[in-house]
Amino acid sequence: MFSTDNRNLPIENRAQLTEYLTRGGKPEQDWGVGLEVEKLILDRQTGEAAPYERIHDLLSALEGTLGWVGIYDNEHLVGLQGGNSSVTLEPGGQIELSGRLCRDIHCSKRDFDRYAGQIVAVGREQGLCFLGLGAQPFTPLEQIEWLPKQRYDVMGPYMLRTGDMGQRMMKQTAGTQVNLDFSDEADCVRKVRVGQLLTPVFYALFANSPILEDRPSGCLSVRGEIWSRTDADRCGLIEQLLKTGTGFSDYVDYALDVPLYFIQREGRLYNLTGTRFTFRQFLESGYLNFRATLADCELHLSTLFPEVRLRPQVEVRTADSLPQRMAASVAGLVKGLLYSEESLRTVERLLGDLSLEEFRALYRSSWKLGLKTPFQDGSLGEVAGDLLQEARRSLQRQFREQLSDADESHFLDDLDAIVRQDQTLAEKLLSRWQGGREEKLTLLLEHCGYGENHSR
Repeated sequence: MFSTDNRNLPIENRAQLTEYLTRGGKPEQDWGVGLEVEKLILDRQTGEAAPYERIHDLLSALEGTLGWVGIYDNEHLVGLQGGNSSVTLEPGGQIELSGRLCRDIHCSKRDFDRYAGQIVAVGREQGLCFLGLGAQPFTPLEQIEWLPKQRYDVMGPYMLRTGDMGQRMMKQTAGTQVNLDFSDEADCVRKVRVGQLLTPVFYALFANSPILEDRPSGCLSVRGEIWSRTDADRCGLIEQLLKTGTGFSDYVDYALDVPLYFIQREGRLYNLTGTRFTFRQFLESGYLNFRATLADCELHLSTLFPEVRLRPQVEVRTADSLPQRMAASVAGLVKGLLYSEESLRTVERLLGDLSLEEFRALYRSSWKLGLKTPFQDGSLGEVAGDLLQEARRSLQRQFREQLSDADESHFLDDLDAIVRQDQTLAEKLLSRWQGGREEKLTLLLEHCGYGENHSR
């Protein structure tokens, strides 16, 4: 069995990869929830994306305070490591908090609000603001600097060959991810399947990126459209895992056949993007004098970007970045629907009987039409309403059964309001998108600015 002591030893057989995933299982009473939230950093006066120099100054001001230790790529400060959480930067300078795995959402929310208060206070002194928005509202793609990080030197050029929006994904989008535990293989692949079945509902309910480069994009979540045109090998749905009766072997097959970006040895990245060299080939024949290791596998899994992925926790990745008050609502809905047998069955009943072609069409429509996406004899908004009720009951059950330390169902209140009004955050923003840059930036700060006064 692999341990931290032998993760750099060569993998001897494929079974060790499924074993790696199996080792992620935990008993239900030990399950937790993790929240990862990306935000856009803008110049507070102009609304333009902040360049790395100013983001560096933000991180530098926080480094050494409140337990934050700098993370460096060569000589460049590219993140902060705390006792249980980390702050990292995405390719276009988006800033992300990767929170610790908490027993419940209250713990995640406390950590998140504490961190948000720190960056807002320092950022305001430096003339920066932070938006919980799914796409850069003003700055054109070519005017956004690349973060000085080795992996992006490899990924950036490769994205030009895999789709027409890969670099937009890297530099112009921001999302919200939720990490969950599982008990065993069957529970894990079921959660991956149900998480994928939920993607149309999540795109519709959490749509918050209708603007790109100061123009309506034609989508309520242009982030969804951008991801769909990034890299078919490693993004979107894992269609084989939409089927019932799958297992870890199916996820391993998916991961093995995705081309490698790179392998890393002694801090050096070996660029493999010119070869379409897959992890399966690496495992079978090696590369140069290197053999595939568990560390290589972990790095490779971090470069796969499907809607739901294993690392080996279950990570649900669909939601746009949202206003600060609503970040925990994503965790509330995901935890409510995936940590309950009754809720899993409800999702499967509502969405699990569609043909693959029907589901693809629903998926593609969801980021364009939101809650008004037609579904059977009604709309996706009606499905979202049913699922919110189920998630609320589930979270209340989890509290009664002492699987959380406090009732988490109130984290769904903002989502109830969206469904009741049948109007997404994106539609609210679009309805008021007018005037000059100053008026629009004021609107954005009100709509989704961290540390600002929000109207509901």
